[in-house]
Amino acid sequence: MARYTRGEARDWAREALNGVASVTIPTMTADFRQLNERAIRHDIDLAVEHGFVGTLACSEVAITAPEYRRFCEIAADQAANRLFIVHHAVFNTLEDNIEAAKAAYDAGAELMLLGYPPYFFPQSLDEVHAYTRALCDATDMAVMLFPIPTWGFSRLHPSDLPVPLLRRLIDECPNVVAIKAEGGAPHIMAALEVHRAFHKDVVISSPIEHEYVALSQFMPIPFCGTNFSAYYGPWLPRIHAMVQAGDHAAATETFYRLDPARKAFYGVANSGAGLINRMMWKYQSWLQGYNGGPLRHPTGRVYQRDMTLLRKGQENAGLAPTCDADVAFFHGRHPQ
Repeated sequence: MARYTRGEARDWAREALNGVASVTIPTMTADFRQLNERAIRHDIDLAVEHGFVGTLACSEVAITAPEYRRFCEIAADQAANRLFIVHHAVFNTLEDNIEAAKAAYDAGAELMLLGYPPYFFPQSLDEVHAYTRALCDATDMAVMLFPIPTWGFSRLHPSDLPVPLLRRLIDECPNVVAIKAEGGAPHIMAALEVHRAFHKDVVISSPIEHEYVALSQFMPIPFCGTNFSAYYGPWLPRIHAMVQAGDHAAATETFYRLDPARKAFYGVANSGAGLINRMMWKYQSWLQGYNGGPLRHPTGRVYQRDMTLLRKGQENAGLAPTCDADVAFFHGRHPQ
């Protein structure tokens, strides 16, 4: 359970959202019929070891609502307050998302990343407000708003969630504690506007690591997440510590050293039509010691050409990827 009341949510966030939050993708057993608990616990332990302060319990995979609740329970139990669990609110309908938020909160999630369903096609920003307000009002969990082109709101405003809409939600919902600033991507104007308008009210996250490392050297950005940075192993939390200590030269040097892995990551098809290839993410994190292993179909695939490129990128960045043969990824480190 969360360690704050609804009225204390923003104070909690100012303290807790200081660092980098990763993504944990649930692993299934070899017969694809249930969660692989040992694999999930392994991934949470390694996220803690790597220095992450939180992790997203990814729901954008083939998983049932009861399984997702159990996934959050396992993750929160293994985290044991060493990092916080982020609920991934992208289920099919508003009603489904309200139910999932309650389940995730009861299971131990402390922060909601608020997304929107693929079949939510609003005709106005007022409709976006109504959906968002209804979900925020239905939970006492802290909420991180998430402007990004993925939702298809760019047709309503270039920033995806414009400042007047965000201001209404911040003023109306005391449990809105943060903004994950990816609106208007790939341009950074909306992200800078959000910081200028709201950094005194809520925590502003710069989740895209190559933007975070640069921008955080000129403006205070306490939180980088949630994002998929496990392909760097422990290095993004380490860079965060360098930036917060004012050691910008070391952060920049490390940024450049990691560039072969970064270019490999962006050189493969990580997303398409608004859906991220979580299997490819899983392979990249497996190279850094995470579990790997089965995801239910339908899922994106990872091909040998991609595995070769990603492994080579990590090697060139000095990240020492596992020596295990790629076939071991498909079984995972804790097969059941």
